[in-house]
Formats: sequence, structure tokens, C-alpha cells
Amino acid sequence: MKTETPEQLKQLVMETYSQIAEQSKEQNEVSCCGATCGCGTIDSAVMADDYSQLHGYVKDADLGLGCGLPTEFALIKEGDTVVDLGSGAGNDAFIARSIVGDKGKVIGIDFTEKMIEKAKANADKLHYGNVEFRQGDIENMPLAGNTADVVVSNCVLNLVPNKMQAFAEAFRVLKKGGHFSVSDIVLTGELPPGLQKSAEMYAGCVSGAIQKEEYLNIIKEVGFTNIQVQKEKQINLPEDILKNYLSAEAMEEFKSGKSGIFSITVYAEKGEACCGPGCCN
Repeated sequence: MKTETPEQLKQLVMETYSQIAEQSKEQNEVSCCGATCGCGTIDSAVMADDYSQLHGYVKDADLGLGCGLPTEFALIKEGDTVVDLGSGAGNDAFIARSIVGDKGKVIGIDFTEKMIEKAKANADKLHYGNVEFRQGDIENMPLAGNTADVVVSNCVLNLVPNKMQAFAEAFRVLKKGGHFSVSDIVLTGELPPGLQKSAEMYAGCVSGAIQKEEYLNIIKEVGFTNIQVQKEKQINLPEDILKNYLSAEAMEEFKSGKSGIFSITVYAEKGEACCGPGCCN
């Protein structure tokens, strides 16, 4: 299988998540990539955490696409300006809004037009005047620098081809002294080629993932400080998914623990004294 270019990967993500935007959470939970692709069933607990008990939860905004609860770890305060990268139908944005209150502001950025339309419709129904959604590329955000007190993101940055640029943009839009908390999928060891090269699994947050050490090093190289892994859990994909990509021998090796897929929630700060990406190394 040939390697897709960054633009082809972005197009794949846009097409897949346009399909997802038109489905319910229940439909997304019984399809391997969020959009129907004929490769088995993943229980929602494999990737996503339960939002339903959190203050500010909006059922219509929950498409079951996350792999963590970054807003729970993000140290958001009343009055903060929060930017949600890959905001989808608005799930994390609405949770953040319940914390920042009327004095704060939440800005969601998403690559997919249909997701933006769905998020705006949800916000309109709630009559939220301090939550807005903008269509844009996380590698080139439609947002001025030094805007956000906090950046959050949930299982999105692993889908971005140029992760260094995405984190550099997060650095740019944060105020000095600001911080982020992002949940994402990372790898330890080598992911079997059958999974790594699968376009469907890429859009489903697995094959777009990189090594955990590389992921954390990118954050450091951009200029962030006080980097902490706040939560980590192993993702155990069901055999009916794995068998579509792996031979019996490769599946046994994969299950032996020599490699793995993990959801991590990472915190980092834009230090007061730092002048920009790369100056704090």
C-alpha cells in the first residue's frame, strides 16, 4: 500500500469525520472508525471515557470520539479563555464552558465543515453567547497569538500529519503562563505494519499515532515546560478488529506485550520566560 501524502491524509480525515458528523453516538460506537467501514465492532469503552456525569454535558454533542477527559485535568478556571482543538460537535467545549462560566470564553476549532455546523447548532439550542466554533486547520489556526489561557484537545492531534507544527500553533495561541491538557493515542514499540498502514484505522485514531517518547519530545522541542503525563491507559483492540489487519502469527506477537497502543492525557505549560517555540530547550 502506498504512503499517503499529508494532504491525502487530511482529506481522508475530513471525509471520515464528515460521515461521523451525520451519525449518532450510538451509531459511531458500533463502527470501527466512527463511520461505517465494515471492519467489525469496537465497544465504546475501548477508546472513549464516559462524559455523561460531568457538569455541562450535552448529549447531542457527544459522538463518542474521544480517548480521555482532558477537561477534567486541564485546571480550567472561571473566566478563562479555552481553545478546543478538533472540537467536533462541541462535547469538550460545552464541558469547558460550564467551568469558565459567563465571564469566560470557549473557542472550538475543527477541520470539518459538517462538524462545525453541528457544533454551532448545538450551541444555538443552548443559547450560549460565549462559545464559538471556527473551521480551520490545527496546523494553521484561525486564531491570534496569546489568546488562550488553556488549550484542550481530545484524540485529535494524532490525526494531524505535522504534529510539530500543530503543537507550535498551540504554543503560539496560548498566553505566556498558559497551559494545555490533551488526550491522545500513542504507541510503545512497533505497531504491526497491517495496522500502521491501514487508512481506516488511521482515521480511527490508531495508525495516525506515533511513539509515546517521540510525542513527548515534540512537545518539549516546541518550547513547552513542566510536561506531565496526567493519565495513561492501554487500549486493547478486540480480536475481530485485529484479525482484519494481522496474520495469526502477527496477532500473537502483538498480544504478547512487545508493543502497545495507549491513551495518554498530557499537561504542559508555556513558561513565562520563554520567547517562543524552540527557545526553552
